Amino acid sequence: MKIIIQKLDWKLLGAVFVLVAMGLLSLLSTAPHLFYKQLVWVGLSFFLSLFLMIADLRSFLGRKGFVFGLYWGMVILLILTYFLAPQIKGNRAWIVFGGFQFQPSEIAKVILIITLSYFLSRQHISIAYWRVFFSTIFYGVLPTLLIALQPDLGSALIVAFLWLGFILISGLPLKKVFFISLAALLVFILAWSYFLKDYQRQRILGIFYPQRDPLGVNYNVIQSKIAIGSGGFLGKGFRQGTQVQLGFLPEAQTDFIFAALVEEGGMLAAIILFFAFGGMIFRILKIGLESENNFYKFFSLGLAILFLTQFTLHVGSNLGILPVVGITLPFVSYGGSSILASFLLIGIIQSAYIKR
Repeated sequence: MKIIIQKLDWKLLGAVFVLVAMGLLSLLSTAPHLFYKQLVWVGLSFFLSLFLMIADLRSFLGRKGFVFGLYWGMVILLILTYFLAPQIKGNRAWIVFGGFQFQPSEIAKVILIITLSYFLSRQHISIAYWRVFFSTIFYGVLPTLLIALQPDLGSALIVAFLWLGFILISGLPLKKVFFISLAALLVFILAWSYFLKDYQRQRILGIFYPQRDPLGVNYNVIQSKIAIGSGGFLGKGFRQGTQVQLGFLPEAQTDFIFAALVEEGGMLAAIILFFAFGGMIFRILKIGLESENNFYKFFSLGLAILFLTQFTLHVGSNLGILPVVGITLPFVSYGGSSILASFLLIGIIQSAYIKR
């Protein structure tokens, strides 16, 4: 055990711990009743990730039966969630047990990264063939549709971007990139016309008309920008943020935790957050690129794509430059399922570092 601990990438873990600490401090300030529950999830998730770090995962992640067993298990779980989960905030996205809620779409992201990493590590040279290309579409589209049906638009977008990122880094020919662009445009037009609800369309339009309906569709973003702008460089101080403490900023513990952090911690907190997140991404990519295993190369790239997509959508929506679709900030936002999924992914990449 001592040798394993010495082999860990402590720079990566250090960046993760900084992000987790910032999230816990923000929760202690904005939602103290959720702090201890989040602390339990962090402890459980870390120990599970520690198990993955110690285990030699190469024999499992290199097996076709194991990987695709995970994939189809994930598909079945998403189907059961849609039919059996209780409706919470208009979505059937959470499995409830006792006082805890579990969101299968978060684990779906982990399994999709594993599946696409396994598939492309063996087929990326053949990605130019339509048969291989459409296989990857199937792996990405199925969970995206199942999550969108819940409906959880934010998680569905993350899964779709995750698939797209994998396709682009696999060396896809330009004519297929053009095909994807046309298909994406068609899907957007169809979704806008037939599938998106009115409030979802209004959120997208709110980017271009930020002052329209300030008490309705743009309320959250306006309050978020007020919180960020009022923080200054050093912030208002712990539990001193007026937007957060007086309840003007909604979902300050999840969708708008970046705004909550900046109001009370100022731009200094934002700088620390950006450096910690950037350091984490750098270490993840470094581990993958230095690995001699193609699976871990793709896995590290997929993990970086996932975290960067979530980070960009979360911060962008808080700043009002991207639509609000309910995206958590990795390791920072409240949510046991998100914390668990993120730590599991870190555990797998740390295992690659130890066994390099």
